Amino acid sequence: MKTKAIALVSMLLAAFALSFNVADFVEAMKLDVANSTIKWRGTKVTGEHYGKIQLKDGELEMKKDKLVGGSFTVDMSTMTCDDLDAGEWNDKLIGHLKSDDFFGVEKYPTATFVITKAKAKGNDMYDITGDMTIKGKTETVMFPATVKMDGDAVTATAKITLDRTKYDIRYGSASFFDNLGDKAIGNDFFLEVELTAKK
Repeated sequence: MKTKAIALVSMLLAAFALSFNVADFVEAMKLDVANSTIKWRGTKVTGEHYGKIQLKDGELEMKKDKLVGGSFTVDMSTMTCDDLDAGEWNDKLIGHLKSDDFFGVEKYPTATFVITKAKAKGNDMYDITGDMTIKGKTETVMFPATVKMDGDAVTATAKITLDRTKYDIRYGSASFFDNLGDKAIGNDFFLEVELTAKK
């Protein structure tokens, strides 16, 4: 009886192993934050400002060589401006962007993005849908992305346009304030994202 029981268990384990398809396995690959970048750009009537912001952590979820999910967190305190020389005006701009007029970094030190759908289109191209949370407000956003698997690493690039007013960032918006003239600031701001993740 003992021998038959062992044989039965072995058969069940073998059947389970055969039924397991490696293609169904989802692997969470951790973001290499040191080699990932996010560039931001905002516009106004008289010009634009741009800079960088650092990732805190995140992951890309891969099924074999296809993106199926993921998320990342941005450290809002790391925001920099690259179009102004270091000094008073640069410090004033970054201080204002971190204030409650804009991103309220003291109260909301991070922003997050969670992929809810990744539709593969072929040739490493995807249509991404996800939830972006900024300043405590969550909105669904959609954008195209390129995702490439190379050995043990994945690279993902995307250009994302966000309407800041949907996140209760209305300072200088002509949609909410009259007579701003050349002091009006564009509602849209733009992110250029390059992510690297590794097993």
